[in-house]
Amino acid sequence: MKALIMAAGYATRLYPLTKDRAKPLLPIAGKPIIGYIADALDRVREIDRIYVVTNSRFAASFNEWASARRGRAPVTVVDDGTCSDADKLGAIGDIRFVLDHERVNDDLFIVLGDNLFDLDLATIMPAFRAKGTIVAAYDIGDRKAAGRFGILGVDAQSRVIDFQEKPTNTSSTLVALGMYLFPREKIPLFSVYMKEGNNRDAPGYYIRWLYRREAVYAHVFRGVWYDIGDIEMYRSADALYRAKGDRGKSG
Repeated sequence: MKALIMAAGYATRLYPLTKDRAKPLLPIAGKPIIGYIADALDRVREIDRIYVVTNSRFAASFNEWASARRGRAPVTVVDDGTCSDADKLGAIGDIRFVLDHERVNDDLFIVLGDNLFDLDLATIMPAFRAKGTIVAAYDIGDRKAAGRFGILGVDAQSRVIDFQEKPTNTSSTLVALGMYLFPREKIPLFSVYMKEGNNRDAPGYYIRWLYRREAVYAHVFRGVWYDIGDIEMYRSADALYRAKGDRGKSG
């Protein structure tokens, strides 16, 4: 299995913090966000390589981080060749770029690079092996807050039967975490999606397209999870991790 950390955005909502630094490289309790993600992926024994897709503006910084990291799975940084928010490929475009550029033909574990969490990612693997395509989910417990994310609707077997990307009104508090697992035999569907001219931005658009054609299941995590979407959330997460002394040498 290969892991892919999405880190090609420009995070304009966090300016000036991200004016000269990619959001996943922002420190939380002295350790970059991407370090926590990579350490969590290291604990999924099936993963034998971690790809980080970024842009030309921040590629050197990610390569510097990758060279200094002491983790189990080797890290490969992939530069998508874009230089600004205006010419970015979008999340689906970046996934497709990595699949083609690195000739990936394996199961794929995708994680958005602004996720900060204290979750055991290995617990998702039994569901993946049994069911196939999985969307990681989290019950945020607040309808208003849930509207900032992709909202999942599932049936009694946890199969996805609805997906709304940042809806104005919602009756559900079950949100997509920004983690997705795809079996290798389903990887070609990314090309089909793009050839149809669909939205290349948020991965949720792909899930909304996919669940109507293929079985997609949700796996609900419980624990600490932050989506670092603005400066207030970043500072809150940093304060929490500092208070509990959550600083690591690896990452």
